[in-house]
Amino acid sequence: MDLKERILTEAEALFWKYGIRSITMDDIARQVNISKKTIYQHFIDKEDIVYQVISNYTDRDKIIVDYNKKPTIDPIKELLTMSETLRDQLAKINPALLIDLQRHYPRAWQLCQEYKEKYVLEAIRQNLKQGVFQNVYRSEIDIDIMARLRMELVQLAFNDQVFPLSYSSMFNVQAQLLQHFIRGILTEKGFSIYNQLLIQYANESTSISK
Repeated sequence: MDLKERILTEAEALFWKYGIRSITMDDIARQVNISKKTIYQHFIDKEDIVYQVISNYTDRDKIIVDYNKKPTIDPIKELLTMSETLRDQLAKINPALLIDLQRHYPRAWQLCQEYKEKYVLEAIRQNLKQGVFQNVYRSEIDIDIMARLRMELVQLAFNDQVFPLSYSSMFNVQAQLLQHFIRGILTEKGFSIYNQLLIQYANESTSISK
């Protein structure tokens, strides 16, 4: 790993843990154990670091989404797997991160929005279409509306005015919103598969905890 990659890796870890605004260039320099002057040899400013951190993150996330879209995985399991991956990621992220991006780093926020619109939304659409085709999702659902609803539910969990951290953990909020969403689109066949998967996951979780 070269120095520029190290700076981005350490900056991402700090942003994820503490949010973006609270982290200074001095903090990043201390974390990497280099001078602030050295950072400026690789980046224009903090905004440049934020943008490149988000760019790297979305590139990595595309790989995960593509992996979970393998043809051998059925739509319900794909949706659950993607959501489980998301919850694992969210557990490492300070809720202030998205708020900081939206309010203070418009270029990086625009990158997030473009990724969401062009990649995540399309992945959800394809999942819903496949589920309808396999008769595990209801045929009368509006694919575009439900895809956007799922995407916005994920983002809603970050809104501390709707779900304050004192009210419930983000992990639990995401789990509840997913359960509400998926139960609303399942057919009877889909419910049967969904319940079997929940039993399977519960058994696997029990086995791991022993």
